[in-house]
Amino acid sequence: MINIALRVLLTVNATSLLVIIFFVQKGYSLGHFFGGVAGLGWTVTLPNAVSYLFYLTIPVLSTGFSIWLSKYLGKDEFKAGEVACIEHANNSFLPSYLGYFFVALSINNCDTLWFVYGVLFVFTLLSQALYFNPLFLLFGYEFYNITTRNGTAIFLISRERYKKPDDIQIPVAYRINNYTFIERG
Repeated sequence: MINIALRVLLTVNATSLLVIIFFVQKGYSLGHFFGGVAGLGWTVTLPNAVSYLFYLTIPVLSTGFSIWLSKYLGKDEFKAGEVACIEHANNSFLPSYLGYFFVALSINNCDTLWFVYGVLFVFTLLSQALYFNPLFLLFGYEFYNITTRNGTAIFLISRERYKKPDDIQIPVAYRINNYTFIERG
């Protein structure tokens, strides 16, 4: 159960910037959403930058919560000599992730936003995606594509700075799905 909840949360984290970029592009401040609510009328006086920082804070905190929750996932290990190949993956995923930004900038209304977000969310969740989320970078994590000696391709999220396959010896790696692991160091 925790695995499913974490995967949903990771999917929300990885796709939420689409919504934030849309709100910023449209100039939707907190006052836009809460200005008419009793007791929250003061939100219309806030500068837009405060609203945008608030929007960004939500996925950042949610990503931190996901990292904390990952300690409840199943555990695996990577023994010395098990990894045949390692490739740094930070830069290889950023271009596709930036595609979310361009999509968000081209959406014209909220109905389209929620439809596109829903489709993207479902496909990301069901595709057993790698859960690449650039917000992990704020927490000091790096992304690696590794191939084991038996040919299994794995996506590793780790704070360690690996350079060579022989460097990888992980006593506890938490399994997000069969292809994605997080090393909480």
